[in-house]
Amino acid sequence: MVSYAYLGSSALAPGDLTLQTSGGPAAHPRFFTGFLTSPAATASGLLAVAEVARSRYFRPLDPASLDPVVTAGSDRLRFESFSGCCGVYARLDVLPTGIDGEIVAHGTTNVDVNVPLQRALSRVGPSDPMHLAVGPDELAVTTFDGPVVERKVPLPSRWLRGFAEAQVLTSRFDPRAELGVAEARALLQRMNSGDRSVLWAVPAGRTLRLTSRPVPGAICLPGAGRLTAFKPFLRYASTLRVYGPPITAGSAPVSSTWELSSPAMRLSLTLSPEPYRGFSGEGAVLEALAADEAADDAELISALLSWDPSIDIDTLALQSGLEAARVRDALTQLSTAGRVGFDVAEAGYFHRTLPYTVDGVAKMNPRLVAARALAEAGAVGADGVVRSGGEVYHVRDGESCTCPWWAKHRGERGPCKHALAVRLVAAGSSPSSNQAVGA
Repeated sequence: MVSYAYLGSSALAPGDLTLQTSGGPAAHPRFFTGFLTSPAATASGLLAVAEVARSRYFRPLDPASLDPVVTAGSDRLRFESFSGCCGVYARLDVLPTGIDGEIVAHGTTNVDVNVPLQRALSRVGPSDPMHLAVGPDELAVTTFDGPVVERKVPLPSRWLRGFAEAQVLTSRFDPRAELGVAEARALLQRMNSGDRSVLWAVPAGRTLRLTSRPVPGAICLPGAGRLTAFKPFLRYASTLRVYGPPITAGSAPVSSTWELSSPAMRLSLTLSPEPYRGFSGEGAVLEALAADEAADDAELISALLSWDPSIDIDTLALQSGLEAARVRDALTQLSTAGRVGFDVAEAGYFHRTLPYTVDGVAKMNPRLVAARALAEAGAVGADGVVRSGGEVYHVRDGESCTCPWWAKHRGERGPCKHALAVRLVAAGSSPSSNQAVGA
């Protein structure tokens, strides 16, 4: 768990919902205050994000966290959460047309969505006013139900790792399908809430046809039951868009993003490649973090980040003097601390105001820490031979390995520690540089 220092307790007072923040200038005790132009839709979207946070889609247990992360950017609000199993990443983006107020500062916070607030949100009607304020001292919302007091909680460390993995995976996505709301409703109604099988959605006219095998042009739908949080929001949406990586015949299961949108907001659910897999263990960030210069570059890029709605890679490259590839690796380093996310709808990065330290990042990916220890201990020999735990493993072409990890995952969850160690040695990583880069 990661704890943040706040200036005061969250509170819900008559007339305002104010969210506690860990960022934002002291001169602005609230970094947003105003009305929501689509109050019922926003309430429904918030409840969907909270529903994901309380759900465990694989081996369901008692409800987990109910505390979405809220970020105020220069012109919008973002509410994010992961499921208790960390296999579903949910985000509600309230766009400029969805807010009638002023964002006077920028910050990120955790928000309790406990039973009293859930009840208040569930009763917000289309014509009911809903006033939202986000600040350091209180959490307050105006509805017809009166005040509710909420308390802040620590941010789960798995969520930080999940933020990083989701950012890397979704940055490789392209738009794959677009459906009208009628077709989207018919599609979602055919999905069983308990379905944890891996299906493939193939564009067919104005809808999607589900099949059990991957074919070129298909979209992976790993665990259709994990889209059930969408259903209450359908009444406010106009379009369903689906994003994912290229698929060929014989493709292994991959992640995908499903997004319901309206002019005022977007609600998206990103699914891990298989229902039993959490984003926090995918290993997609490891190669970018293995570069010697990643930590130093991250410090530089962190200082250059502005609060535009999206992060422009070319602009950061020009400002920093780094190549675009190094900027992306630096953003991956920052994403491991939860500082950077990726918006598939706009094909651009965005950032949050969460603390970033190299030491903190190092704790997020123990596989890379173990690889650096092997490299520094001289355990990597010629021709990809690695001695580890009393065993000898052979890494071929810097990728495949004879270890149990590779035999089980075949590279689908990132490289094993032995392959990473071989790459580090091949790249000439030194002990001094290794100390500068986290996991």
